[in-house]
Amino acid sequence: MSESHSLSRMMFGLTVRKNAHPDMRRLRREAGDASLHGNKFWKSSCLTMDYLKKHPLKKGARVLDLGCGWGLGGIFCAKTFDARVTSLDADPSVFPFAEYHAALNSVEIKTWRCRYEKVTQAALTEFDAVIGTDICFWDQLEAPLFNLTRRALRAGVGRVMLVDPGRSPFRRLAERAEEKLDARYFEWQTQRPMKATGCIMLAGE
Repeated sequence: MSESHSLSRMMFGLTVRKNAHPDMRRLRREAGDASLHGNKFWKSSCLTMDYLKKHPLKKGARVLDLGCGWGLGGIFCAKTFDARVTSLDADPSVFPFAEYHAALNSVEIKTWRCRYEKVTQAALTEFDAVIGTDICFWDQLEAPLFNLTRRALRAGVGRVMLVDPGRSPFRRLAERAEEKLDARYFEWQTQRPMKATGCIMLAGE
């Protein structure tokens, strides 16, 4: 196995670099430290891609990837469903990682630096689906993400899907959305390409 191959992993049709890959080290040097934990791979991405593989979006869907980090969920949508993807994050230092992985997988994404509470209902009318992976990791993120989900549904977004390993702020968010927004909330797991377990909140379907 070549060194470059051993420093990459294949998942759901995507090539994903490992942290030790020279390109990832270079991007970290250039981008500086990400302030919001976005500059690394999160296993919950496997749950997002596994669910979407089994419950696909329509071809050409307009997708907003919240708290995109490396952008893998959105990149998967672009590659698998020919989606038009906007990758949103409050921390612009993650965008080189997302753009790198998009180019590596021969797709294009748009990036949008924005905080959740600043994403307006008018802006959300431009999207068919909103996804987010591992983004409700602090108590103070629960309310902005609940409110964004509500705005998305009012804007006519067909699917809002948030995925998490099961932290308590996310569970509170999902339970509140279940009660107030007619969302569903359930456990999900996958064994390949790596073992991952967590929860999915689904609204709008």
